[in-house]
Amino acid sequence: MSQQVKQNILAELEQLPLIDPHTHINPHSAASTTLADIMGYHYYTELAHSAGLPKSQIEEEGLAPKEKVGRLVEKLDDLDNTVQLSWLIEIAQEFFGFQDDKITLANWESLYDTALSKMNEDNWEQQVLKQSKLEQVYLTNDFDDPLAGFDTNLYVPCLRTDDLVFHYTKSATRDRLAKATGVDAGDAGSLKDAIGKLFSHFTKNNARACAISLPPMFSPQQVSAAAVDPILKKVISGSELSCDEANQLSCFIFWSLAEFCAEFKLPFDLMIGVNRRVYEDGVFQGQDLYDSRTSLFQYKELFNAFPTVTFPVSVLAQTSNQELVSYSWIFPNVVTNGHWWYSNIPAHIEQDTRARLQAVPQSKQIGYYSDMYKLEFALPKFAMYRRVLSKVLANDFVIDRGWSEERAINLGKTVLRGNVERIFGGL
Repeated sequence: MSQQVKQNILAELEQLPLIDPHTHINPHSAASTTLADIMGYHYYTELAHSAGLPKSQIEEEGLAPKEKVGRLVEKLDDLDNTVQLSWLIEIAQEFFGFQDDKITLANWESLYDTALSKMNEDNWEQQVLKQSKLEQVYLTNDFDDPLAGFDTNLYVPCLRTDDLVFHYTKSATRDRLAKATGVDAGDAGSLKDAIGKLFSHFTKNNARACAISLPPMFSPQQVSAAAVDPILKKVISGSELSCDEANQLSCFIFWSLAEFCAEFKLPFDLMIGVNRRVYEDGVFQGQDLYDSRTSLFQYKELFNAFPTVTFPVSVLAQTSNQELVSYSWIFPNVVTNGHWWYSNIPAHIEQDTRARLQAVPQSKQIGYYSDMYKLEFALPKFAMYRRVLSKVLANDFVIDRGWSEERAINLGKTVLRGNVERIFGGL
């Protein structure tokens, strides 16, 4: 019975057009041009490297796309058990008519050539969007992105602010801010003016959120302009900051972002708990790991200070998800957001989804985002999530609690699509 109920729910959810609320898509080159764009996704390069493929063979300068794919294929047997490889097979089957269930040394070149032919079609991007049922794709835009040359109703901007908060001491970051805003930020007041201009630029171009990835030990707090002014003078003079001074500057910029989110009525996406460059010899984007020492308690001052700002929160660790469930349970402005990075496998998604659906108001859950770099990944990633979501809805709600299938389907649609529209402003 449970399997049939699950299939009934899944069939309905598969018809739902999608809004992907967090990606790393380049709107000027959204779809892949070769199979190397797909297999160059960091999941495959880092897993292949972990399984023994030398970094030098993955990242060799001038390596031709087809040669790179051939090298990665040699390690696919080792990855056969992973859900990430299932995404690759699903892409190959759904988009390129691949008939086999494994990519091997015997069939990969044929697949490569077939994919290349499809990707060279003039409307490939539109084909992928249609087949994936994607109506909107949210971006991750550098703070100085001009936001020009693409349809911001389809590819929706999001103001990404990591560089401002954590790298403002770098002259290149300050130069970028000055060029983007026309403001030479020499003190706290002018720095806030410049940040305000960024928000004005982004919201005029249909931005729906501000976002940042945060390290485990960061604890935001309000810092006064008077305290920051002498720190900014040291920065401009080229003097080195103490750890405390650097933290105060980061906190001032971060708090200013939250203030402008309140003023411009933008959600502030917080992705909490990643340590950068843990594995220093790892491949590109395969160096960062989560840290279980993170606690949302570090954000209590922020959540209390900005009751009108919605904070969609993503976490990486299982224990952090339980804490996120509790904070979303209590704080009206804290929302559970997707299944980020290392949590993005069915075993973690199922446990996290069950906890959220059982404890958090349904209006406060953003079920999933793809985090993709190329459009082709929306299809297998959302398919994975829908399968898990349908299983949880079938077992926990229809069978265990006696809900009708229609009621469970409506709950699924709310977390998969409805809340994205409501929280971020919709189409």
